[in-house]
Amino acid sequence: MINVAIQPMAGQSEDFSHLDRTGRAVAGVGLKPRFVVLAALTGAVLLAWLLLAGMAIRSAQAGLAGAGNGLLQELPAIPLPGFLERFVALCVGPIPFQAYSASEFAALAMMWFLMAVATMLPSAAPMIRTYCEIVDTAFTKGEPAVHPLMLVAGYLTVWLIASLAFAGLTLGFRVSTLGGQTFDPASGIVAAMLLGIAGAYQFSSLKEACLKKCRRPFSILFARWSERPERIFKLGAEQGLWCIGCCWALMLVMFAVGIMNLFWMALLGLFALLEKQVHGHISSRIAGAILLVWAGALLLVSLY
Repeated sequence: MINVAIQPMAGQSEDFSHLDRTGRAVAGVGLKPRFVVLAALTGAVLLAWLLLAGMAIRSAQAGLAGAGNGLLQELPAIPLPGFLERFVALCVGPIPFQAYSASEFAALAMMWFLMAVATMLPSAAPMIRTYCEIVDTAFTKGEPAVHPLMLVAGYLTVWLIASLAFAGLTLGFRVSTLGGQTFDPASGIVAAMLLGIAGAYQFSSLKEACLKKCRRPFSILFARWSERPERIFKLGAEQGLWCIGCCWALMLVMFAVGIMNLFWMALLGLFALLEKQVHGHISSRIAGAILLVWAGALLLVSLY
């Protein structure tokens, strides 16, 4: 494996007096990887939202139901390069079951991965920032450290694997609707079941255990500190697993409201960020109660 440990330059790790003002500013950024990492993550999140917005506008213009789709229909389509247009077409367009292919599955997996980057990566920012600060401190003391992007790579790898599972579930819903639109909300009874699962999970001990791991990154990162890239990658993957443990049931809500529902995407992303920052049970319990009441009401309406 490529060694990505950061090593200070002997004798001049912090002496940039021979450089001009611009050079000193650039070198100073190099001494603190957190600026580069946070800028890269911000760019990735913004790009993911841009692509998802483009997909949401196209799905709304194709006549799919969902909150806010009436407004999206009035917006101009976001121009995309040819390969991205093909990607969007594979995700948005209704395709008969006989036409399913590996390329469509890969496109759906990438769509779910974009959703994870857009909605879940911001909630991991405190954990990533904490690790960056530890790396900066180690570098200042002249100690080697693994670049923070290795931690991010481990985290996102787990979400990529989870995206494959969600893509399979998406195809399953498409098959069950006999070639219907992928992003239409699930039928009443099915949607009620999904909302009920998501609501009940908010009260589970597993949910609470995963939240505790996500809310206390410093103690975990400091206790598991390593100069070996593979261990930091594994640490990022473990944090990704805890994150999935917090949020997998909430992702099921997207099937109930329509997968490409930009409003609910943003709402779930904001809630995931809030839930990991606010200690205690209140936020999880309130969300769980709302989902259970919603599920019960939807079930009653569907049955009667």
